[in-house]
Amino acid sequence: MAAPSNGDAKIGILIVGLGGNNGTTLLAGQIANARSLSWETSAAGRVSAPCWHGCVTQLAPRGDHGGVGFAGRYPLADAGRAAVGGWDVRPTPCGDALYANRVLEYDLVRQVREEMNQVEIMRGVYDPSFVGESQHATATHIVTDEECPGPLAKMKRIRRDIRSFIEKNDVDGHTTVIWSASVERPAAVSFEDGTDLLGAIFGSSSDPSLGADISPSILYAVAAALEGCSFVNGGSQNTLSPATGELFDASYRSLMSSVVTSVLPSDIFAGIRTNPAYLLGTDFKAGQTKFKTAAVEYIRALGLVPRVVASSNHLGNNDMLNLTSKTTLPAKMAVKSNIFGPWREHELDHQVKVMYAPFMGDEKRDVVEYTSLGYLHSPHTMLTYTRAMDSVLCVPLMVDVAVWCDYFARCGADAATAGRATAYLFKVPEGGAVGVDPGFFYQMKELEDVLREMSGGGAADDVTQVLMEGVAAGIIDAEQASALRVLAKNK
Repeated sequence: MAAPSNGDAKIGILIVGLGGNNGTTLLAGQIANARSLSWETSAAGRVSAPCWHGCVTQLAPRGDHGGVGFAGRYPLADAGRAAVGGWDVRPTPCGDALYANRVLEYDLVRQVREEMNQVEIMRGVYDPSFVGESQHATATHIVTDEECPGPLAKMKRIRRDIRSFIEKNDVDGHTTVIWSASVERPAAVSFEDGTDLLGAIFGSSSDPSLGADISPSILYAVAAALEGCSFVNGGSQNTLSPATGELFDASYRSLMSSVVTSVLPSDIFAGIRTNPAYLLGTDFKAGQTKFKTAAVEYIRALGLVPRVVASSNHLGNNDMLNLTSKTTLPAKMAVKSNIFGPWREHELDHQVKVMYAPFMGDEKRDVVEYTSLGYLHSPHTMLTYTRAMDSVLCVPLMVDVAVWCDYFARCGADAATAGRATAYLFKVPEGGAVGVDPGFFYQMKELEDVLREMSGGGAADDVTQVLMEGVAAGIIDAEQASALRVLAKNK
Protein backbone atom coordinates (compact mmCIF):
# COMPACT_ATOMS: atom_id res chain seq x y z
CA MET A 1 0.00 0.00 0.00
CA ALA A 2 1.59 3.27 -1.10
CA ALA A 3 1.77 6.05 1.45
CA PRO A 4 0.00 9.35 0.64
CA SER A 5 2.07 12.39 -0.25
CA ASN A 6 -0.03 15.03 1.52
CA GLY A 7 1.16 15.57 5.04
CA ASP A 8 0.24 19.26 5.04
CA ALA A 9 -3.40 18.92 6.09
CA LYS A 10 -4.59 20.53 9.31
CA ILE A 11 -5.66 17.78 11.69
CA GLY A 12 -8.18 18.08 14.51
CA ILE A 13 -7.76 16.92 18.11
CA LEU A 14 -10.93 16.90 20.21
CA ILE A 15 -10.43 16.10 23.88
CA VAL A 16 -13.15 14.87 26.21
CA GLY A 17 -11.97 16.47 29.45
CA LEU A 18 -10.30 19.47 27.79
CA GLY A 19 -9.98 21.37 31.08
CA GLY A 20 -8.15 18.56 32.84
CA ASN A 21 -4.41 18.27 33.33
CA ASN A 22 -3.81 16.49 30.01
CA GLY A 23 -5.96 18.82 27.92
CA THR A 24 -4.59 22.04 29.34
CA THR A 25 -0.98 20.81 29.15
CA LEU A 26 -1.48 19.92 25.49
CA LEU A 27 -3.02 23.32 24.74
CA ALA A 28 -0.16 25.11 26.48
CA GLY A 29 2.34 23.15 24.40
CA GLN A 30 0.53 24.07 21.18
CA ILE A 31 0.67 27.77 22.03
CA ALA A 32 4.29 27.62 23.22
CA ASN A 33 5.39 25.94 19.99
CA ALA A 34 3.30 28.23 17.76
CA ARG A 35 4.60 31.42 19.43
CA SER A 36 8.18 30.16 19.98
CA LEU A 37 7.99 31.18 23.61
CA SER A 38 10.81 30.92 26.11
CA TRP A 39 10.41 30.78 29.87
CA GLU A 40 12.41 30.68 33.06
CA THR A 41 12.44 27.46 35.04
CA SER A 42 12.88 26.64 38.69
CA ALA A 43 16.49 25.65 37.95
CA ALA A 44 18.69 28.69 38.60
CA GLY A 45 19.64 30.56 35.44
CA ARG A 46 17.95 28.09 33.13
CA VAL A 47 15.65 29.16 30.28
CA SER A 48 13.58 26.64 28.34
CA ALA A 49 12.20 26.74 24.80
CA PRO A 50 9.34 24.76 23.25
CA CYS A 51 10.03 21.32 21.84
CA TRP A 52 8.30 18.09 20.87
CA HIS A 53 10.20 15.74 23.16
CA GLY A 54 8.25 12.53 23.59
CA CYS A 55 6.26 13.02 20.37
CA VAL A 56 7.91 10.50 18.05
CA THR A 57 5.84 11.66 15.06
CA GLN A 58 7.35 15.16 15.35
CA LEU A 59 10.99 14.23 15.97
CA ALA A 60 13.54 13.47 13.28
CA PRO A 61 15.79 10.40 13.54
CA ARG A 62 19.11 10.97 15.27
CA GLY A 63 22.30 9.03 15.91
CA ASP A 64 24.26 6.66 13.70
CA HIS A 65 21.42 4.16 13.43
CA GLY A 66 18.42 6.47 13.17
CA GLY A 67 15.62 5.56 15.50
CA VAL A 68 13.83 7.85 17.94
CA GLY A 69 11.68 9.83 15.49
CA PHE A 70 9.63 9.45 12.33
CA ALA A 71 9.48 13.03 11.02
CA GLY A 72 10.95 13.22 7.54
CA ARG A 73 10.70 9.48 7.03
CA TYR A 74 6.99 9.62 6.29
CA PRO A 75 4.62 12.45 5.32
CA LEU A 76 3.16 12.94 8.78
CA ALA A 77 1.00 15.88 9.81
CA ASP A 78 2.60 18.84 11.59
CA ALA A 79 1.15 18.74 15.11
CA GLY A 80 1.95 22.43 15.49
CA ARG A 81 -0.82 23.22 12.99
CA ALA A 82 -3.41 21.01 14.69
CA ALA A 83 -6.71 22.51 15.80
CA VAL A 84 -7.35 21.58 19.43
CA GLY A 85 -10.71 21.74 21.19
CA GLY A 86 -13.09 19.65 23.21
CA TRP A 87 -15.59 19.26 26.00
CA ASP A 88 -15.57 19.40 29.77
CA VAL A 89 -18.21 19.08 32.47
CA ARG A 90 -16.41 21.76 34.50
CA PRO A 91 -16.66 25.43 33.41
CA THR A 92 -13.19 26.55 34.53
CA PRO A 93 -11.43 28.40 31.66
CA CYS A 94 -8.46 26.44 30.31
CA GLY A 95 -5.82 28.98 31.33
CA ASP A 96 -7.10 29.19 34.89
CA ALA A 97 -7.26 25.39 35.02
CA LEU A 98 -3.65 25.17 33.82
CA TYR A 99 -2.61 27.56 36.60
CA ALA A 100 -4.48 25.55 39.21
CA ASN A 101 -3.10 22.23 37.95
CA ARG A 102 0.53 23.21 38.75
CA VAL A 103 1.92 20.98 35.98
CA LEU A 104 4.11 23.45 34.03
CA GLU A 105 6.54 26.17 35.06
CA TYR A 106 4.80 29.35 36.22
CA ASP A 107 6.62 31.62 33.74
CA LEU A 108 5.20 29.57 30.86
CA VAL A 109 1.74 29.45 32.42
CA ARG A 110 1.84 33.24 32.84
CA GLN A 111 2.47 33.72 29.10
CA VAL A 112 -0.23 31.37 27.79
CA ARG A 113 -2.95 31.78 30.43
CA GLU A 114 -4.92 34.61 28.82
CA GLU A 115 -4.93 33.05 25.36
CA MET A 116 -5.98 29.68 26.79
CA ASN A 117 -8.83 31.34 28.66
CA GLN A 118 -10.31 32.31 25.30
CA VAL A 119 -10.51 28.69 24.09
CA GLU A 120 -14.09 27.48 23.85
CA ILE A 121 -14.97 24.57 26.10
CA MET A 122 -18.04 22.73 24.83
CA ARG A 123 -20.43 21.44 27.46
CA GLY A 124 -19.90 17.76 28.21
CA VAL A 125 -22.30 14.84 28.20
CA TYR A 126 -22.54 13.64 31.79
CA ASP A 127 -23.98 10.78 33.79
CA PRO A 128 -23.12 10.94 37.52
CA SER A 129 -23.61 7.20 37.95
CA PHE A 130 -20.48 6.53 35.86
CA VAL A 131 -17.97 8.56 37.91
CA GLY A 132 -16.93 8.83 41.53
CA GLU A 133 -18.81 11.01 43.99
CA SER A 134 -15.84 13.39 44.14
CA GLN A 135 -16.65 14.56 40.59
CA HIS A 136 -20.31 15.44 41.11
CA ALA A 137 -20.11 18.88 42.70
CA THR A 138 -17.97 20.46 39.96
CA ALA A 139 -19.95 18.98 37.03
CA THR A 140 -21.98 22.09 36.22
CA HIS A 141 -20.98 22.63 32.58
CA ILE A 142 -23.11 19.85 31.14
CA VAL A 143 -25.65 19.04 28.45
CA THR A 144 -28.83 18.79 30.50
CA ASP A 145 -31.54 16.16 30.22
CA GLU A 146 -34.05 18.92 29.53
CA GLU A 147 -32.34 20.07 26.34
CA CYS A 148 -31.16 16.62 25.25
CA PRO A 149 -33.36 13.94 26.82
CA GLY A 150 -31.90 10.46 26.51
CA PRO A 151 -28.82 8.93 24.86
CA LEU A 152 -29.92 9.53 21.26
CA ALA A 153 -30.34 13.28 21.69
CA LYS A 154 -27.02 13.51 23.50
CA MET A 155 -25.23 11.50 20.78
CA LYS A 156 -26.69 13.84 18.13
CA ARG A 157 -25.50 16.83 20.17
CA ILE A 158 -21.94 15.45 20.19
CA ARG A 159 -22.13 14.95 16.40
CA ARG A 160 -23.20 18.57 16.01
CA ASP A 161 -20.30 19.73 18.20
CA ILE A 162 -17.81 17.75 16.11
CA ARG A 163 -19.08 19.22 12.84
CA SER A 164 -19.04 22.73 14.28
CA PHE A 165 -15.44 22.34 15.50
CA ILE A 166 -14.24 21.09 12.10
CA GLU A 167 -15.96 23.92 10.25
CA LYS A 168 -14.89 26.72 12.60
CA ASN A 169 -11.26 25.63 12.54
CA ASP A 170 -10.98 24.79 8.82
CA VAL A 171 -9.83 21.27 9.58
CA ASP A 172 -9.05 19.53 6.29
CA GLY A 173 -7.19 16.56 7.75
CA HIS A 174 -8.44 13.78 10.00
CA THR A 175 -10.04 14.52 13.37
CA THR A 176 -9.48 12.31 16.40
CA VAL A 177 -11.63 12.36 19.53
CA ILE A 178 -9.66 11.42 22.65
CA TRP A 179 -11.25 10.40 25.95
CA SER A 180 -9.16 12.11 28.63
CA ALA A 181 -11.94 12.60 31.17
CA SER A 182 -12.40 10.79 34.48
CA VAL A 183 -12.29 7.01 34.37
CA GLU A 184 -15.82 5.61 34.27
CA ARG A 185 -17.13 2.54 36.01
CA PRO A 186 -17.57 -0.32 33.51
CA ALA A 187 -20.83 -0.19 31.57
CA ALA A 188 -22.92 -3.21 32.59
CA VAL A 189 -24.08 -3.97 29.06
CA SER A 190 -22.92 -5.80 25.97
CA PHE A 191 -24.12 -5.59 22.38
CA GLU A 192 -24.08 -8.19 19.64
CA ASP A 193 -23.12 -5.79 16.86
CA GLY A 194 -23.23 -2.17 15.75
CA THR A 195 -26.91 -2.28 14.87
CA ASP A 196 -27.71 -3.67 18.31
CA LEU A 197 -25.75 -0.81 19.91
CA LEU A 198 -27.51 1.84 17.84
CA GLY A 199 -30.84 0.19 18.59
CA ALA A 200 -30.13 0.42 22.32
CA ILE A 201 -29.28 4.12 22.01
CA PHE A 202 -32.53 4.79 20.14
CA GLY A 203 -34.60 2.46 22.32
CA SER A 204 -33.48 4.05 25.57
CA SER A 205 -34.41 7.44 24.18
CA SER A 206 -37.88 6.43 23.03
CA ASP A 207 -38.57 4.24 26.08
CA PRO A 208 -36.46 5.09 29.16
CA SER A 209 -37.80 2.01 30.91
CA LEU A 210 -35.54 -0.10 28.69
CA GLY A 211 -32.70 1.27 30.78
CA ALA A 212 -29.65 0.38 28.65
CA ASP A 213 -26.49 1.16 30.67
CA ILE A 214 -24.87 3.36 28.04
CA SER A 215 -21.90 5.39 29.28
CA PRO A 216 -20.99 8.90 28.08
CA SER A 217 -17.77 7.51 26.58
CA ILE A 218 -19.78 5.10 24.41
CA LEU A 219 -21.90 8.02 23.15
CA TYR A 220 -18.75 9.99 22.25
CA ALA A 221 -17.33 6.96 20.44
CA VAL A 222 -20.53 6.37 18.43
CA ALA A 223 -20.78 10.05 17.52
CA ALA A 224 -17.15 10.06 16.38
CA ALA A 225 -17.75 6.99 14.20
CA LEU A 226 -20.79 8.50 12.47
CA GLU A 227 -18.81 11.69 11.82
CA GLY A 228 -15.89 9.76 10.31
CA CYS A 229 -13.55 10.64 13.19
CA SER A 230 -11.30 8.27 15.10
CA PHE A 231 -11.95 7.66 18.80
CA VAL A 232 -9.22 6.88 21.32
CA ASN A 233 -10.09 5.54 24.76
CA GLY A 234 -7.46 7.09 26.99
CA GLY A 235 -9.24 5.75 30.07
CA SER A 236 -9.65 2.32 31.63
CA GLN A 237 -13.38 1.79 31.15
CA ASN A 238 -14.91 -0.72 28.73
CA THR A 239 -15.86 1.77 26.01
CA LEU A 240 -14.43 -0.41 23.26
CA SER A 241 -16.19 -3.55 22.10
CA PRO A 242 -16.71 -5.46 18.84
CA ALA A 243 -20.09 -3.72 18.52
CA THR A 244 -18.55 -0.26 18.89
CA GLY A 245 -15.72 -1.25 16.57
CA GLU A 246 -18.12 -2.26 13.81
CA LEU A 247 -19.32 1.34 13.55
CA PHE A 248 -15.79 2.41 12.64
CA ASP A 249 -15.72 0.10 9.64
CA ALA A 250 -16.17 2.36 6.61
CA SER A 251 -17.92 -0.32 4.57
CA TYR A 252 -20.39 -0.95 7.41
CA ARG A 253 -21.19 2.75 7.64
CA SER A 254 -21.66 3.00 3.88
CA LEU A 255 -24.26 0.23 4.03
CA MET A 256 -26.06 1.46 7.14
CA SER A 257 -28.62 3.65 5.42
CA SER A 258 -29.72 0.91 3.02
CA VAL A 259 -29.52 -2.05 5.41
CA VAL A 260 -30.64 -0.96 8.84
CA THR A 261 -32.98 1.99 8.29
CA SER A 262 -35.77 -0.54 8.09
CA VAL A 263 -35.04 -1.23 11.76
CA LEU A 264 -33.87 2.17 13.01
CA PRO A 265 -35.05 5.70 12.18
CA SER A 266 -33.17 7.14 9.22
CA ASP A 267 -32.39 10.44 10.95
CA ILE A 268 -29.76 8.64 13.03
CA PHE A 269 -27.74 8.30 9.85
CA ALA A 270 -28.17 11.81 8.49
CA GLY A 271 -24.93 13.05 6.97
CA ILE A 272 -22.99 9.96 7.97
CA ARG A 273 -19.29 10.00 7.00
CA THR A 274 -17.78 6.92 5.38
CA ASN A 275 -14.07 7.80 5.35
CA PRO A 276 -11.56 5.59 7.24
CA ALA A 277 -11.64 6.04 11.02
CA TYR A 278 -10.25 4.01 13.90
CA LEU A 279 -11.26 2.89 17.38
CA LEU A 280 -8.13 2.60 19.52
CA GLY A 281 -7.27 1.97 23.19
CA THR A 282 -7.64 1.12 26.07
CA ASP A 283 -5.80 3.44 28.56
CA PHE A 284 -2.65 5.26 27.49
CA LYS A 285 0.56 3.44 28.43
CA ALA A 286 2.42 6.57 29.40
CA GLY A 287 4.85 6.01 32.24
CA GLN A 288 5.21 3.22 34.77
CA THR A 289 3.34 0.62 32.71
CA LYS A 290 5.35 1.35 29.57
CA PHE A 291 8.60 0.78 31.44
CA LYS A 292 7.20 -2.38 33.04
CA THR A 293 6.65 -3.95 29.63
CA ALA A 294 10.17 -2.96 28.55
CA ALA A 295 11.72 -4.24 31.79
CA VAL A 296 9.95 -7.59 31.76
CA GLU A 297 10.73 -7.90 28.05
CA TYR A 298 14.40 -7.44 29.00
CA ILE A 299 14.14 -10.05 31.77
CA ARG A 300 12.57 -12.59 29.43
CA ALA A 301 15.14 -11.85 26.70
CA LEU A 302 17.89 -12.76 29.20
CA GLY A 303 16.28 -16.15 29.69
CA LEU A 304 15.26 -15.35 33.24
CA VAL A 305 11.82 -16.27 34.60
CA PRO A 306 9.84 -13.31 36.00
CA ARG A 307 8.06 -14.31 39.19
CA VAL A 308 7.01 -11.13 41.02
CA VAL A 309 6.41 -7.60 39.75
CA ALA A 310 5.31 -5.46 42.70
CA SER A 311 4.52 -1.83 41.99
CA SER A 312 3.05 1.16 43.75
CA ASN A 313 2.39 4.69 42.59
CA HIS A 314 0.97 7.76 44.21
CA LEU A 315 -0.09 11.17 43.01
CA GLY A 316 -2.75 13.75 43.76
CA ASN A 317 -4.43 14.83 40.53
CA ASN A 318 -8.16 14.70 39.79
CA ASP A 319 -7.88 11.41 37.92
CA MET A 320 -6.53 9.72 41.02
CA LEU A 321 -9.16 11.44 43.19
CA ASN A 322 -11.86 9.90 40.98
CA LEU A 323 -10.26 6.48 41.50
CA THR A 324 -10.85 6.69 45.24
CA SER A 325 -14.41 5.62 44.40
CA LYS A 326 -15.15 1.90 44.71
CA THR A 327 -17.15 2.09 41.47
CA THR A 328 -14.31 3.38 39.26
CA LEU A 329 -11.14 1.84 40.76
CA PRO A 330 -11.85 -1.73 39.50
CA ALA A 331 -11.71 -0.53 35.88
CA LYS A 332 -8.23 0.95 36.35
CA MET A 333 -6.90 -2.01 38.33
CA ALA A 334 -8.18 -4.55 35.80
CA VAL A 335 -6.29 -2.77 33.01
CA LYS A 336 -3.09 -2.29 35.01
CA SER A 337 -3.02 -5.90 36.19
CA ASN A 338 -3.49 -7.50 32.77
CA ILE A 339 -0.69 -5.91 30.78
CA PHE A 340 1.41 -9.10 30.60
CA GLY A 341 -1.49 -11.39 29.66
CA PRO A 342 -0.42 -12.41 26.11
CA TRP A 343 2.95 -13.65 27.43
CA ARG A 344 1.14 -16.34 29.46
CA GLU A 345 3.65 -16.16 32.30
CA HIS A 346 1.23 -18.03 34.54
CA GLU A 347 3.52 -18.01 37.59
CA LEU A 348 4.09 -14.26 37.43
CA ASP A 349 2.59 -12.52 40.47
CA HIS A 350 1.83 -8.96 39.33
CA GLN A 351 0.83 -6.71 42.23
CA VAL A 352 -0.34 -3.12 41.70
CA LYS A 353 -1.18 -0.50 44.32
CA VAL A 354 -2.32 3.06 43.61
CA MET A 355 -2.64 5.78 46.25
CA TYR A 356 -4.20 9.23 46.25
CA ALA A 357 -1.88 11.76 47.88
CA PRO A 358 -3.30 15.29 47.32
CA PHE A 359 -0.04 17.07 48.18
CA MET A 360 1.69 15.47 45.16
CA GLY A 361 -0.65 17.03 42.58
CA ASP A 362 0.23 15.81 39.08
CA GLU A 363 3.76 14.77 40.06
CA LYS A 364 3.61 11.00 39.96
CA ARG A 365 6.02 8.84 41.97
CA ASP A 366 6.26 5.13 41.37
CA VAL A 367 8.39 2.27 42.65
CA VAL A 368 8.57 -1.18 41.03
CA GLU A 369 10.50 -4.23 42.16
CA TYR A 370 11.10 -7.04 39.66
CA THR A 371 12.10 -10.44 41.03
CA SER A 372 13.03 -13.27 38.67
CA LEU A 373 14.67 -16.68 38.76
CA GLY A 374 18.08 -16.99 37.16
CA TYR A 375 20.67 -19.73 36.78
CA LEU A 376 19.96 -22.64 39.16
CA HIS A 377 16.87 -20.79 40.31
CA SER A 378 18.95 -18.08 41.95
CA PRO A 379 16.93 -14.89 42.56
CA HIS A 380 17.51 -11.81 40.42
CA THR A 381 15.98 -8.51 41.61
CA MET A 382 15.79 -5.04 40.02
CA LEU A 383 14.27 -1.90 41.51
CA THR A 384 13.13 1.21 39.60
CA TYR A 385 11.97 4.61 40.80
CA THR A 386 10.28 7.14 38.53
CA ARG A 387 9.29 10.74 39.19
CA ALA A 388 7.54 12.80 36.52
CA MET A 389 4.50 14.94 35.84
CA ASP A 390 1.81 12.50 34.76
CA SER A 391 0.40 14.82 32.09
CA VAL A 392 3.83 15.52 30.58
CA LEU A 393 4.14 11.76 30.03
CA CYS A 394 0.66 11.39 28.55
CA VAL A 395 0.32 14.42 26.25
CA PRO A 396 2.92 13.25 23.67
CA LEU A 397 0.91 10.04 23.24
CA MET A 398 -2.23 12.09 22.58
CA VAL A 399 -0.39 14.10 19.94
CA ASP A 400 1.12 11.03 18.31
CA VAL A 401 -2.10 9.00 18.18
CA ALA A 402 -3.89 11.86 16.41
CA VAL A 403 -1.07 12.15 13.87
CA TRP A 404 -1.01 8.38 13.31
CA CYS A 405 -4.80 8.27 12.83
CA ASP A 406 -4.51 10.99 10.17
CA TYR A 407 -1.69 9.16 8.41
CA PHE A 408 -3.40 5.77 8.44
CA ALA A 409 -6.68 7.33 7.26
CA ARG A 410 -4.88 8.94 4.31
CA CYS A 411 -3.26 5.58 3.56
CA GLY A 412 -6.64 3.84 3.71
CA ALA A 413 -5.25 1.38 6.29
CA ASP A 414 -7.73 -1.08 7.77
CA ALA A 415 -8.59 -1.20 11.48
CA ALA A 416 -6.39 -4.20 12.22
CA THR A 417 -3.34 -2.53 10.67
CA ALA A 418 -3.87 0.72 12.57
CA GLY A 419 -4.44 -1.23 15.78
CA ARG A 420 -1.22 -3.23 15.44
CA ALA A 421 0.81 -0.14 14.63
CA THR A 422 -0.43 1.84 17.63
CA ALA A 423 -0.43 -1.00 20.18
CA TYR A 424 2.64 0.55 21.87
CA LEU A 425 0.48 3.46 23.04
CA PHE A 426 -1.96 1.49 25.19
CA LYS A 427 -2.01 -0.70 28.27
CA VAL A 428 -4.63 -2.93 26.65
CA PRO A 429 -4.53 -2.74 22.84
CA GLU A 430 -7.92 -3.46 21.31
CA GLY A 431 -9.37 -4.58 17.99
CA GLY A 432 -6.75 -5.88 15.58
CA ALA A 433 -4.08 -5.50 18.27
CA VAL A 434 -5.69 -7.89 20.77
CA GLY A 435 -3.15 -10.49 21.87
CA VAL A 436 -0.08 -8.75 20.40
CA ASP A 437 3.22 -9.23 22.20
CA PRO A 438 3.09 -6.74 25.12
CA GLY A 439 6.82 -5.97 24.94
CA PHE A 440 7.41 -2.26 24.28
CA PHE A 441 10.27 -2.78 21.83
CA TYR A 442 8.40 -5.52 20.01
CA GLN A 443 5.47 -3.16 19.62
CA MET A 444 7.70 -0.40 18.28
CA LYS A 445 9.05 -2.90 15.75
CA GLU A 446 5.45 -3.70 14.81
CA LEU A 447 4.93 0.01 14.10
CA GLU A 448 8.05 0.07 11.92
CA ASP A 449 6.90 -3.04 10.03
CA VAL A 450 3.46 -1.55 9.35
CA LEU A 451 4.96 1.71 8.11
CA ARG A 452 7.29 -0.15 5.74
CA GLU A 453 4.39 -2.23 4.42
CA MET A 454 2.33 0.88 3.72
CA SER A 455 5.22 2.69 2.06
CA GLY A 456 5.76 -0.18 -0.37
CA GLY A 457 9.00 -1.49 1.15
CA GLY A 458 11.86 -2.46 -1.20
CA ALA A 459 13.51 0.38 -3.07
CA ALA A 460 11.34 2.98 -1.37
CA ASP A 461 12.63 1.71 1.96
CA ASP A 462 16.21 2.15 0.72
CA VAL A 463 15.42 5.77 -0.08
CA THR A 464 13.95 6.21 3.39
CA GLN A 465 17.13 4.86 4.98
CA VAL A 466 19.33 7.27 3.02
CA LEU A 467 17.12 10.21 3.95
CA MET A 468 17.18 9.16 7.60
CA GLU A 469 20.96 9.15 7.51
CA GLY A 470 20.93 12.57 5.85
CA VAL A 471 18.74 14.04 8.59
CA ALA A 472 20.83 12.40 11.31
CA ALA A 473 24.02 13.82 9.81
CA GLY A 474 22.55 17.32 9.56
CA ILE A 475 22.88 17.43 5.75
CA ILE A 476 19.14 18.00 5.26
CA ASP A 477 16.31 18.78 7.66
CA ALA A 478 13.16 16.72 8.25
CA GLU A 479 11.02 18.90 5.94
CA GLN A 480 13.48 18.54 3.07
CA ALA A 481 13.68 14.78 3.66
CA SER A 482 9.90 14.51 3.46
CA ALA A 483 9.82 16.45 0.18
CA LEU A 484 12.63 14.35 -1.32
CA ARG A 485 10.91 11.14 -0.31
CA VAL A 486 7.69 12.22 -2.02
CA LEU A 487 9.69 13.12 -5.14
CA ALA A 488 11.38 9.70 -5.14
CA LYS A 489 8.05 7.89 -4.81
CA ASN A 490 6.60 9.77 -7.77
CA LYS A 491 9.43 8.84 -10.09
